[in-house]
Amino acid sequence: MSDGYPTAAQKEALRLICDHEPMPAHRLADELVAARKPSTNPGYGPAIARMAGTLAWRLQAQGFIAETLAGDWATTTEGRALIACPA
Repeated sequence: MSDGYPTAAQKEALRLICDHEPMPAHRLADELVAARKPSTNPGYGPAIARMAGTLAWRLQAQGFIAETLAGDWATTTEGRALIACPA
């Protein structure tokens, strides 16, 4: 983590959540995999999918996303402001 400053990967995840919120956690993983170029490495997709949980945890810890009552992810006011996502 970068001391409260979101990384490019965190901003990408935040943008995906903002564009599709509320977003279930498993869908974030699917969207992150789909946003990248395909790879012939069989472990590539699963590694990106595992990364989704870490990215969401960090974004939540930084106050950029929050968990809804249904267990999905939604951006906070601070998260939307960070990436200029419309409310």
